[in-house]
Amino acid sequence: MDPRKTSIYNTIDTAPQLEYYANTLPHQEIKIRPSLDVLRKTFEVSPEGKPPTRFGWFIAVWMRCMLNIWGVILFLRLTWITSQAGIVLSLVIITMAVSVTTTTALSISAIATNGRVKSGGTYFMISRTLGPELGASIGLIFSIANALAVALHTVGFSEVVRDLMRSYGTIMVDALNDVRIIGVVTVTILLFITFGGMDWEAKAQIFFFIVLMASFADYLVGTLIPPSLQKRSQGFFGYNKDVFIENLTPNWRGPDGNFFRQFAIFFPACTGILSGANISGDLKDPSTAIPKGTLMAIFCTTLSYVVIVVTSGASVVRDASGNMTDLMTGNSTDGCLGPACKLGWNFTKCVQSQACSEGLANYSQVLVMGLMSGSYYLIVAGIFAATLSSALGFLVSAPKIFQCLCKDNVYPYIIFFAKGYGKNNEPLRGYILTYLIAVAIILVAQLNIIAPIISNFFLCSYALINLSCFHASLVNSPGWRPAFKYYNKWTALYGALASIALMFAFTWWAALITWTVISLLFLYIAYLKKPNVNWGSSIQASSYNMALSFSVSLTDVNDHVKNFRPQCLVMTGPPQQRPALVDFVGCFTKHVSLMICGNIIMEPEKQTQFQDSTDQYVKWLNKRKVRSFYTQFTADSLRDGVRYLIQASGLGKLKPNTLVLGFKSNWMESSPKSIEDYIHAIYDTFDSKYCLCILRMMDGLDITDHSDFKANDISENINSNQIKTVFKNAGGKKTIDIYWIADDGGLILLVPYLLTRRKCWRSGKIRVFILGDEENVEESRDAMIALLKRFRIDVTEVVVMTDTERSPQSKNMNRFLESVAPYRLYDEQQEGVSVQELKQKEPWKISDKQLEAFRLKSERKVRLNEIIRKNSQNTTLVLVSLPVPHGNCPSALYIAWLDALTCGLHCPVVLVRGNQENVLTFYCQ
Repeated sequence: MDPRKTSIYNTIDTAPQLEYYANTLPHQEIKIRPSLDVLRKTFEVSPEGKPPTRFGWFIAVWMRCMLNIWGVILFLRLTWITSQAGIVLSLVIITMAVSVTTTTALSISAIATNGRVKSGGTYFMISRTLGPELGASIGLIFSIANALAVALHTVGFSEVVRDLMRSYGTIMVDALNDVRIIGVVTVTILLFITFGGMDWEAKAQIFFFIVLMASFADYLVGTLIPPSLQKRSQGFFGYNKDVFIENLTPNWRGPDGNFFRQFAIFFPACTGILSGANISGDLKDPSTAIPKGTLMAIFCTTLSYVVIVVTSGASVVRDASGNMTDLMTGNSTDGCLGPACKLGWNFTKCVQSQACSEGLANYSQVLVMGLMSGSYYLIVAGIFAATLSSALGFLVSAPKIFQCLCKDNVYPYIIFFAKGYGKNNEPLRGYILTYLIAVAIILVAQLNIIAPIISNFFLCSYALINLSCFHASLVNSPGWRPAFKYYNKWTALYGALASIALMFAFTWWAALITWTVISLLFLYIAYLKKPNVNWGSSIQASSYNMALSFSVSLTDVNDHVKNFRPQCLVMTGPPQQRPALVDFVGCFTKHVSLMICGNIIMEPEKQTQFQDSTDQYVKWLNKRKVRSFYTQFTADSLRDGVRYLIQASGLGKLKPNTLVLGFKSNWMESSPKSIEDYIHAIYDTFDSKYCLCILRMMDGLDITDHSDFKANDISENINSNQIKTVFKNAGGKKTIDIYWIADDGGLILLVPYLLTRRKCWRSGKIRVFILGDEENVEESRDAMIALLKRFRIDVTEVVVMTDTERSPQSKNMNRFLESVAPYRLYDEQQEGVSVQELKQKEPWKISDKQLEAFRLKSERKVRLNEIIRKNSQNTTLVLVSLPVPHGNCPSALYIAWLDALTCGLHCPVVLVRGNQENVLTFYCQ
């Protein structure tokens, strides 16, 4: 299907287009097909302008990759490497280098065929596979590397031009400044070619390719032409068995005379394999063009390297004088050294004195291939084409990669360069930036300074591309389905490890700089920027796999008291409406245990709830830096909802064991049915063997009554300033009072201990209040101190309460009786109706008999509250053991007890009850 073709019915009515269905990418403009109203009422329009230019695999990938792979090494260094390493080791060097680039090309092909590839090339592939942290880091580095490569090839071109000018006696200033002048002029001309758009750039590349192929053909033809006497004096004898055998083995010379140094010099000749992928946005079909063009380019260039190594090694001796007088006139070869002796030339004198200026080992410039060619000037034209085409290719690649990086807005202050111009969305601003960087590096005019950093940047890119493919294959995500099947995760791993090893083998200090910069960029994005993007990376798939694997493995781990963690199901409702409840649990579960925020949606409220509210609530939790899951259930009542959540929440051993509720502070204004629901939810918690915590704030937990809170505008509440609670407040001295009235297993001690591990509570003091008699106060205190020491919990004070059995003050007891009065059944008021019948109709009410039976318990609760208010008036947090209700205790009486226990305090109060199983131990096993 041609996405640019309109329907034959109407110019507005388009034919089927992929863009109408590609609506799953975030931050992408969704293309919407015209509506029926538009088709019926809008006049037809003629198509505007020409469609953007798109290229096939031959010109844009195969030819571009070949031009960038060949570069300056083909003409300036390859024959010299052959003289140093010999034919055999030179072929080994080529094979090793090509093995890295081939595995990288296979990885590129797999990634490129795993979905639609847009503009951005290498950056787009890595970032969408490994995520924005690594992708953006290498994207910035790779953009800079491409900009530096423009300077590298321009300087190489400038050096050749300078040497040619000097051979004719032409000097502008001096050797260094001549390179600078020629380089700046050259890169400026290339910039104007790129301003002409991809059409002009492609035409220029075609011209360079034709020139290169002509120079290569000229070289091959020249090796077959019998050499003249002058060429023989310079060491070229045509194909000869003795010369070939002599050049098979290495002959290391000078400071670069070792295998790895020669390998390092050659490897930049293989670093252009990403040139086609870098302009993926300008390809007709990137998924087909990138694999086909890149792999074919590697094959063709590798074949050319092998041909040059073999032909030059079989035709040219290592040392020659260039002196016609070394031609031997007789048949005697006494004292003559080297294979040239059998061919009638005696170069022994220059060999022994190491003064030979000609031959395979004494050239690092264009002259060796020019010597062997049919026309010297075609070889010169070839090196011009190789250097200029590479410089032009990198001048186009760098801005396009950088433009894609800028569009993603991962780094600050670079969005300016995201703008494109014209039908091809050309990054003109990026062209200018690349030009300025290239000019700055050209002014250095030293290839040996530029080359190590560039090679390391490219190798780093190869390593991450291979790592992307390996990681995506390893995690086995269902979304990893590349159409290209000729790859393997282990070859990708080899490519990644080999690239990293070569980085340090070539130039260790450049490798350290490269990985240091990438690490700093990674840390910036991961911990400071934290971009809100979702690209379905393999890192996400790996996180899922790891979480799933560890969760399943937990099923084989037996529970142990030393590993007990309060895994909390918190009944927050919409979390942003009860921030104190969220913060309290978040303080002692963060990085320690599981936290799930539960929201029960009553059936009548179901229609008013937002369908996408779950994502909004999770965003609010993340913005508040609370590590919690969120889940919601629809139920007819609070009790049913709590029961459903208790049964359904969690996975395997990652299952809540503690329910956290907010105190029903408006219970006296609530309907008896809601009180019954609330209390029976507590009963169900105990029946499920859950621990229980109930938090009471004197101002209430729900903040929906605040004037600045909009209950129906979730997104506005999320983006507004977060409300601070006492649990998030880092200032001031904090004191935690624990009223350990009943031994429930130690949860009431564990929760404050976990709180004090947080930074804002670390300096807090813990006081423990226990029951005791006046006769044995010291013994009770010493026993508790000893127990706490064995638990390894530091407390500042242990207080023994000896007056808990005293009668409470009458005004406080009267207040309690007034609170339960509306829920009482007075026996003398019943006329012909038994109390039992009334209790069946209204089970929450309290009969006189029940009130009298529980009188002592009620007085104890009121008296304990008096003691708490006396001792903890200025405390930051109070924890009190939660009383367990008797089976026949009315719900109204039980909630009145909870109210009596916690009323009158200005600080948060938490009622805590474990499930009667130990959560603390002082044993090692």
